[in-house]
Amino acid sequence: MRKLPPLHALRAFEAAARHLHFARAADELGLTPTAISHQVRQLEAILGVELFSRFPRPVRLSPAGEKLFPVLCTALDQIAGTIDQLTVTAPGAPLRLSVTMAFASRWLMPRLPRLRAETGLNVTVEAADLPADLHASDVDMAIRYAAEPDGQAEWHRLFADAIIPVCAPDLVETPPLAPDEVLSLPLLEYRWKTASSNAPSWGRWHAHAGATVPLPAAAQSFSEEIHAIDAAVSGQGAALASQHLVADLLKAGELVQLSDIALPGLTYWAVFLPTHPHKDRLEHLLGWLRQQS
Repeated sequence: MRKLPPLHALRAFEAAARHLHFARAADELGLTPTAISHQVRQLEAILGVELFSRFPRPVRLSPAGEKLFPVLCTALDQIAGTIDQLTVTAPGAPLRLSVTMAFASRWLMPRLPRLRAETGLNVTVEAADLPADLHASDVDMAIRYAAEPDGQAEWHRLFADAIIPVCAPDLVETPPLAPDEVLSLPLLEYRWKTASSNAPSWGRWHAHAGATVPLPAAAQSFSEEIHAIDAAVSGQGAALASQHLVADLLKAGELVQLSDIALPGLTYWAVFLPTHPHKDRLEHLLGWLRQQS
């Protein structure tokens, strides 16, 4: 006979450990943070060990919690995957693909008709700039932009990226330009989604390119990368953009690359759970995505 703690306490711990935040775990499970805390305390009392180091904040896993979490996470994923396999799914049910707003607009949308024609897959696009939680949502696959994999999921490299300076062709005569010439154009900037020292910025490009002129102030700032790209297309100035997001615009002549000097970007990854009941369809989609790089 198996000796296991209550399932509700195990689920509360797994969600809290995955989020490292009791309130977010409570939102996922439809409980209050107090209830999550109580259930985790109950589990700790049963096991006789502390699973979290609560002080100093932020909360983090204790050595015992780090040992339990990956085993429990995998077990719950396997249970959920098996239940999904036992559930009758309509033939051709769409796969839910989570992508950023910019990736959806500038990369995926032009390719969707070809995706359907060449793979036979029906895909529903979930566009949002906050990353999807594959454990707590009905998203089947997420496209993520990161340096390295993280989390309890399968990460599959799609393509590496670089950040390049671009503008509308009417603004310049004969690119490529020298760094100081690029910086003489009206500069368009946007707010990066994470507080990272590697975020693309004209300050980083100025230093990387070895420019000699002082860094000018931006002519226009945006909250979204896609809006900076749109402003560049309309001739409002120069923007730093993912080479993959502007590849079609460069090919169509709506943008030109101003310099061969690029900032190193991150990597696009396809991410899904290893226990997904339709993993064969996800791998089919993965193969098609890789062919588009």
